[in-house]
Amino acid sequence: MAQLPPGIRFIVSFSRDQWYRAFIFILTFLLYASFHLSRKPISIVKGELHSYCTASNDGKVRFSSQSQKARDAPAYQLPDNGTDCGWAPFDQENYQQLLGALDYSFLCAYAVGMYLRGEARWEPTHAPGVLLTRQTVLRWLLLARGSMHGGIIGERLPIRYYLTFGMLASGAFTALFGVGYFYNIHSFGFYVITQIINGLVQTTGWPSVVTCLGNWFGKGRRGLIMGVWNSHTSVGNILGSLIAGYWVSTCWGLSFIVPGAIVAAMGILCFLFLIEHPKDIACSSSPAMHPRGCENGAHRFRPQKPVPAEKSLDPEMQRLLLSDGKHSGHQNHVVILPADGGGGMAAISFTGALKIPGVIEFSLCLLFAKLVSYTFLFWLPLYITNVDHLDVKKAGELSTLFDVGGIFGGILAGVISDRLEKRASTCGLMLLLAAPTLYTFSSISKMGLEATIAMLLLSGALVSGPYALITTAVSADLGTHKSLKGNSHALATVTAIIDGTGSVGAALGPLLAGLISPSGWNNVFYMLMFADACALLFLIRLIHKELSCPGSATGDQVPFKEH
Repeated sequence: MAQLPPGIRFIVSFSRDQWYRAFIFILTFLLYASFHLSRKPISIVKGELHSYCTASNDGKVRFSSQSQKARDAPAYQLPDNGTDCGWAPFDQENYQQLLGALDYSFLCAYAVGMYLRGEARWEPTHAPGVLLTRQTVLRWLLLARGSMHGGIIGERLPIRYYLTFGMLASGAFTALFGVGYFYNIHSFGFYVITQIINGLVQTTGWPSVVTCLGNWFGKGRRGLIMGVWNSHTSVGNILGSLIAGYWVSTCWGLSFIVPGAIVAAMGILCFLFLIEHPKDIACSSSPAMHPRGCENGAHRFRPQKPVPAEKSLDPEMQRLLLSDGKHSGHQNHVVILPADGGGGMAAISFTGALKIPGVIEFSLCLLFAKLVSYTFLFWLPLYITNVDHLDVKKAGELSTLFDVGGIFGGILAGVISDRLEKRASTCGLMLLLAAPTLYTFSSISKMGLEATIAMLLLSGALVSGPYALITTAVSADLGTHKSLKGNSHALATVTAIIDGTGSVGAALGPLLAGLISPSGWNNVFYMLMFADACALLFLIRLIHKELSCPGSATGDQVPFKEH
């Protein structure tokens, strides 16, 4: 028998389980990268919405791009004899405040929406082929009503539907911002409303992809796996910068329409291919627990255990069933519950999630860490334009180096935290180094392009490392805390709380940058350094607890290892 080709031997060396897990890893990576791809254009286009051009000798304005030909307001003279050629209403002297308000509109809506989302899951209580009983219908109604409790909306829809809707809606509203260019729209309210709605619909993304990834991967090497996976943030920012930069100087409307179309297209791929849980295709829930991987039989679902209907109902459900005078114990049908632990448990409440040790500290730390990260995300290209005197396109391309550094920072944070088994200490160390790095950046970035490149890479690694670690591995650790006793509903709720709190900082950072930058960019960097110090301060207790009792910060006595 002839020997199999090397490529085929490589393919068959992996189990069906491993191939599915790799597929979900790549798919969720691309899905959330497309969300960040759609957030980046506004930072690239800022320099074009308020740009300058010189007046010619005959007194006529020489426009630097096609976008200024629709400008209605007369130009005002600048001290350096430049003439404003921006896009109304961003062509006024208060343009930094207006641009900051756009960022704040998107990010504030995102923060509020994240608190309202909770867990985007719907778990039917019957398997295919089981008759739909009155208990089942009432249970769905109770779940729908109960999901409004605790200050969060637990939308129990399949992640695939929920995420698809969010991506299609986000694509539409991202493109709508760019439509303002083609229809010559100069209403500030139009752009603000577009940003607000886009911020709300984008909250469908993060809890969904983190929950899906958490379903497929166990705790082993979680820091490394999620550190690599979380580079989707930087990859999306880089692609968004390059795509938006390609059209920014000629037709900035396409800088939004093209990314919007990409997000919508990825939403269609999500609908066609996303698998929420390994059990949906009879795969193992953890790589270590079931080395043989997926079942190869014809049955699609794992065995389910029947439970008498009255035993599976909560007291409120029992009262509803008894309200018509009939006893629930004599039903002919049974409710089928998932076999794996926690699948039938109620979603954790908002206050219940806050009681998990470490959730409050990491949430407040992320508030300030994300403030720094998103200030760079939305204002870095404009800063480079002003300091290094580059055009909008080149400044956008150069700003991608911050995200390149962020890729390495996220992976490095994951590897270190896995090796040391100390999440909080790893974040604290990077935050401690980030503050002086930001001061150095503000000092030497004015010395030339080479200094700017070096500091962009280093700052990106130190700023993005803690942010990446908290939003992925730390959130997953806390969402599967031992105090939850296997409640599988908690992960998305905890993730939404942590990232929602962080998004408050993400909303404040760009807004403060817009208000402070007119007094000088150095003051913006002082604000960022203060935020880093605050982020570190909130981790002091957890760091001390980790050093005195390893593994205690996230509640595991032997964290991040297979059991």
